[in-house]
Amino acid sequence: MGEVYRARDTRLGRDVAIKVLPPEFADDPERLRRFEREARATAALSHPNILDVHDVGTHEGVPYLVEELLEGESLRERLARGPLPVREAAETAIQVAHGLAAAHEKHIVHRDLKPANVFITSEGTVKILDFGLAKLVESVPLGEADTLTYAPTGATEFGRVLGTMAYMAPEQARGMPVDPRTDIFSFGVVLYEMLAGERPFRGETATDTVAAILKEEPTPLPEGVPPALQGVVNQCLAKRPDQRFSSGHDLELALQAASSHGETAVPAPAGAGVAGLGRRWLWAGVAALGVIATAGVALYSLTVRGHAGAPIAAGLIRSIAVLPLTNLSGDPAQEYFSDGMTEELITTLSKISALKVISRTSVMQFKGSKKSLREIAAALGVEGVIEGSVLRAGERVRITAQLINAASDTHLWAESYDRDLKDVLALQSDVARAVAGEVRAKLTPQEQARLAGGRAVNPEAYRLYLKGRQLFVNLSSEEDFRKALERFQRAIDLDPTYAPAYAGLASCHTNAGALGYEPSYEAFPKAKAAAQKALELDDGLAEAHAVLGAVMMQADWDWAGAERELQRALAVDPNTPDAHSLYGFYLVWVAGRSDLAVTEYRRALELNPLAPATTFAVGFALYYARRHDESIAQLRKAKEQDPAGVGLWARMYLGLNYAQKHMYDEAVAECGKAIESGPEDQLVLGYCGGVYGLAGRHQQGLALLDRLKNLSARHYVDPSYVAVLCDGLGDNDRTMEWLERAYTERSASSSCVRAELWTDKLRSDPRFQGLIRRMKYPAGGSQ
Repeated sequence: MGEVYRARDTRLGRDVAIKVLPPEFADDPERLRRFEREARATAALSHPNILDVHDVGTHEGVPYLVEELLEGESLRERLARGPLPVREAAETAIQVAHGLAAAHEKHIVHRDLKPANVFITSEGTVKILDFGLAKLVESVPLGEADTLTYAPTGATEFGRVLGTMAYMAPEQARGMPVDPRTDIFSFGVVLYEMLAGERPFRGETATDTVAAILKEEPTPLPEGVPPALQGVVNQCLAKRPDQRFSSGHDLELALQAASSHGETAVPAPAGAGVAGLGRRWLWAGVAALGVIATAGVALYSLTVRGHAGAPIAAGLIRSIAVLPLTNLSGDPAQEYFSDGMTEELITTLSKISALKVISRTSVMQFKGSKKSLREIAAALGVEGVIEGSVLRAGERVRITAQLINAASDTHLWAESYDRDLKDVLALQSDVARAVAGEVRAKLTPQEQARLAGGRAVNPEAYRLYLKGRQLFVNLSSEEDFRKALERFQRAIDLDPTYAPAYAGLASCHTNAGALGYEPSYEAFPKAKAAAQKALELDDGLAEAHAVLGAVMMQADWDWAGAERELQRALAVDPNTPDAHSLYGFYLVWVAGRSDLAVTEYRRALELNPLAPATTFAVGFALYYARRHDESIAQLRKAKEQDPAGVGLWARMYLGLNYAQKHMYDEAVAECGKAIESGPEDQLVLGYCGGVYGLAGRHQQGLALLDRLKNLSARHYVDPSYVAVLCDGLGDNDRTMEWLERAYTERSASSSCVRAELWTDKLRSDPRFQGLIRRMKYPAGGSQ
């Protein structure tokens, strides 16, 4: 491709690399065209895992590039010392995939990915080099293909096919059009070589090597390579492009999933995670600060093949759990698809009011379980279990489902459903209709209409939607949130009429406002707009109604509108625990009806019996109903279920309960453990600081107030939490100052002002009473 010199940029005072075409080639139009392509392609990319181009120009007829100077070694040089350890290979691969994702997003295909074009800096950063063969995919007519031939050494020479022989994809070797999946194959060859120390396709001659690429399967990787990583390599090396990952984004996601297993575990990039965020998400979920985990699904119809068993006796099955569908592809990277289809089926069935359907959170705990169906059914409190499998092959999807009477372990019914991926929405509805028919569940006219048929969906948009759902329901970091948001938005870009993607986007923004990823005054309007768009397209999406209700409650203080939307969510999907939790939240904070809220949270627990967050939520509602002994018992259960997660919030509310009972030693002990075990969290600092004040530990309370002030220097702190602390300290003036600030900012927790268990001293303050009047709560007693 040219010659590279180390040079000094005297104007900016930095060392750089200069790549030039040798004079004897500068007049060659084809090589000059390729050189200019490299300049355009690389200059369009700015990414930490891609070599940076500073400048481009021509000197005395010779074109040149000025690039960043890298210190380190190429992957080819590293491989000369032998294969990489699994962990090192995984870390390197993730960075390469991250760079490819950025290129593919701009429709740029590298087309010559190989160890010589991967550089590992002395700091451990991986850089992709040499986009000289890169092609802007959308600018090339279908069927047009540049060509190059190869020297016996594998070096690229001008001729018929572009690329380096040993690393090219089958379609590339045949001179066919390329796309991002071509890079995925080359990446698979490189990853295989990193793990095995040799290439997967080899031959004594160039022709033999090409023949191996086209026809042969590689030798299995060494035994030390985990199955998850082996699965990624296998999918990358699929002969057919439609069986590979579709882009660098998908490849990166699969590698990160594979890297979470055993010895391949790779630490998150610096700054990607937030300490203790999983626990914060649990709080946001149970307090219903916008975390909606239901999947909004469009309506469906079907084509069916298989046998149906005889209908079962009426009244036999009225509660059902859909166990995680088995992924028959043999590819771990397809788990997101089988898990997503499980969630979609649960959501569709849950719209049938005559059935009790257990939520995803609880059933996914039995993925890969060795327990018997009877044990699983007992743990979930159901009479019937649906087992099944899903197979995605190219653009076809097949689901096999069977209904089992858990008590007798009797198979009652089985069907297979086979559709094009674009018609996958029809699949889910038909399974639901078939199950309802078999158990004699009476469908209302509205439910019959919702299950009557469905629309075609863009397959790529649907796949991205499932990717977004997988990230959202397993949210553990701000990076997960950002990726989920990006997947939903890409799905919308591909199919602007796909309502569930808007609902997912709405949930993401609401969650972002609750957790501080985005300022609430920015997040909530975006969430509201996305939810309203989803409902314009499909008014039957419970998730969108629930998000809209949450935003009306938290941001708009439209109490009547919030109640209307939350009740509408429950009418559309009576089996979604999150809608019950959100409505319970409304009943606690806004309506002042905590006893009724306890009923809603208990219903959520019936639908999600193994979720510690839902167990905690019942205790949360009991606290505000002033049923402190019951609350303490429930919170202890939540703490036992998940000591390191929801246990943080259980300890905090145990402290609040004990303080209300004037058991101050116990209150301080629980709050102390919550502070020690959790992150530097504003909610814990505020509420536990209030407990310290009530217990007469004013210095400890003031110390937590200082920590809140320090925290506010780094990111937004909800004024409501500071107000709770100041109230515990008995400082009415400062409490009112912070409550007024919460009112002015309409902070995420400001809607709780009336329901919070403030001290009697504050409640009798005329300023507090005036604030309550200004907020115009609906009729109902305060706590």
